[in-house]
Amino acid sequence: MSQPDESAAPAVLSVDDDRRIALARAWVAQDPDPETRVELDDLVARVQGGDAAASADLADRFDQRLAFGTAGLRGEIAAGPNRMNRVLVSQAAAGLGAFLLERAPDTTPSVVIGYDGRRNSAVFARDSAEILAGAGLRAILLPRLLPTPVLAFAVRHLDVSAGIMVTASHNPPNDNGYKVYLGGTDHGSQIVSPSDAEIAAHIAGVAATALVTDLPRGEFETADESIVDAYVLATAHEAEYAPPAQPKVVYTAMHGVGWETTARVLAEAGFDAPVLVEEQIAPDPAFPTVSFPNPEEPGAMDLAFARARAVGAELIVANDPDADRLAIAIPDAAAPEGYRRLTGNEVGLLLGWRAARRAADDSGDGASDGTLACSIVSSPGLEAIADAYDLGFEATLTGFKWISRAPNLVFGFEEALGYLVNPGTVRDKDGISAAIAFLSLAADLRATGRTVADHLDEFVERFGCHDSGQISLRVTDLSRIGAIMARLRAEPPSTVGGIVVERIEDLSDGFGSLAPSDVLRIILEGGSRVMVRPSGTEPKLKVYLDVAAHDGSVAERRAAASETLARLEAGMRELTA
Repeated sequence: MSQPDESAAPAVLSVDDDRRIALARAWVAQDPDPETRVELDDLVARVQGGDAAASADLADRFDQRLAFGTAGLRGEIAAGPNRMNRVLVSQAAAGLGAFLLERAPDTTPSVVIGYDGRRNSAVFARDSAEILAGAGLRAILLPRLLPTPVLAFAVRHLDVSAGIMVTASHNPPNDNGYKVYLGGTDHGSQIVSPSDAEIAAHIAGVAATALVTDLPRGEFETADESIVDAYVLATAHEAEYAPPAQPKVVYTAMHGVGWETTARVLAEAGFDAPVLVEEQIAPDPAFPTVSFPNPEEPGAMDLAFARARAVGAELIVANDPDADRLAIAIPDAAAPEGYRRLTGNEVGLLLGWRAARRAADDSGDGASDGTLACSIVSSPGLEAIADAYDLGFEATLTGFKWISRAPNLVFGFEEALGYLVNPGTVRDKDGISAAIAFLSLAADLRATGRTVADHLDEFVERFGCHDSGQISLRVTDLSRIGAIMARLRAEPPSTVGGIVVERIEDLSDGFGSLAPSDVLRIILEGGSRVMVRPSGTEPKLKVYLDVAAHDGSVAERRAAASETLARLEAGMRELTA
C-alpha cells in the first residue's frame, strides 16, 4: 500500500466537514464497539485527507438519524446515527425504557427481548437487556436465538409491558433492525401511532443529553426453555388433528433461525420430517447462497426447487430468516424450474378460505363469527370469502401492526408472504404457524386425491379469479419516489393501460377509518384496482395490481384476468417511468 505524501499540503475542509468530524469523534468516545470505532476513525482520516467519497459517506451517516417509527429501526450495520450499531441500539433501549416508565409510573414495567441469527443480533439484544435493567425495568432475554414469532408469543404469554425483537427479517445481509411490541391494552401487537412518536421523542432525548457510556446497566433475567415449549404446543394445535395424509415436503430456512422451532412443531403436530435444503438450514448471517434472503426475490428459492425436483416433492415450504414469513411452491410443469412459488395473495386466500370454513364449523349451526382482515394492498378476494361466510371484513393499512388490531380477528394476511392464523396466541405474522396451517390443508386435500393446484381451481370456481401483480421500482435516489408520487397527484391519469379510471383515492390525509398514509388507490372500470405507495422498509416504490374475473369457465376466468393484469402492468410501468 502506498504511503501518504507528507509533503503535500493538508486538505482544506469545509465547515460542514469540520462539524461532522467533531460529531464523529464524540460518537467514537461513547461507542462500546471497537469495530465501529476503528471504522469511524478511518473514515474521519480519509475525510481529513481530502477524500470526497469519504466526505459524502460521513455526511450520510451524521446529517440525519435512522428514524424510529412503526417498523421500529432497520438499517445497515455501521457507525453513526444513520446506521444500526451499539450506540443507536443503546439509545433506543434507554428511550423505550423511559417511555414505559412514563406510561406506567406506579409499576415496574417488564420487557422481553428476542434476537435472531443476524450479525450483532445477540449483542444488540444483550445491550438492550442490560440498559433496561439499569433503568429499573424487569428485562427478560429469550434463552437463545429464536424466530420472531416466538418473541411475539412471549409478549402475550409472559404478560409483559413490551417486547423487543432484534432482526432485519428478510433485508440484505449487512442490515439489522429493532421491532417493538406493546403488551397491556395493545395485546402484544407492534407499536402504532402515537406510541412510535412518543418513543422516538424519548430516544432523541437520550441521544441529546446522555452518553451511552454513562447509561446505567443492570442484571437481566434469562427465560428458560419453557417459553419455547409453550410456543411449540400452541402452534402445533393449529393442525387440530393428526394429518390424514403426508405430502412429500421440502423445507428451507433461508439461512435463518426457523428450522429448529419448526421441526419441533411439525413433530408435535404429527407431520413427518420434511426433506431439507441442507445448504440453507443452519443460521448464517452471511447468507452465502442467496444475494437477498427473501423468498420473493428471484433466485432465492433455486436450491429448494432443485432439491424438490430431486426428490419429487409435492410441496416446498420456505421461511424467511426470522421465520415470520412463509413461502409455498407447488409442482408446475409449465414453470422453468418445474415448480411455481405461489404469490402471497394465493396463499393468503387459501388460508383465509380455510379459516372461514373453520369459523363456520366452530359455530355449530353454519353461521360464522369473526373478522377476516388484510392490508389495503392485498387481494380483495378475501372480502369475497368473508361475504360468502357472513364474516366481518377489514382492510387495514400495510403492516401487521394494523392487521393484528382488527376487531374479533380470526385470520389476517398481507401479500408480502405474511399470515396471522392464530390471533389468540400471536398478534403478528407467523411463518411457522402458517406453515402448519397450510400443511394441514395440503394433507386434507391429499387424503381426498386432490392437490393444492386443484384447490386453487376450486377457489376460482367458487369466488372468481382474483389475480394480482406487483411492480417494485428500486431506486438509489429516494427523491425519485417522492417525485413520482407528486406527479401522480398533480396529473392523475384518466386511463391505465387503456382502462378508464373511475376515481383516485388519496390516503395521505386518511380515508374512512384509515389513518393518513402515503398511498394512492386507483379504482378502474370493471372493478380492477391499482395501489401505489413507497415501501416502508426498503428504497422502493411499490405498485400493486388487482383484477377479478367472474364469467365463464375456470380457464376463461384465468385468461381474462391475466389479460387485464398485463394491460394494467404496462400502463403503470409507463406512468412510473
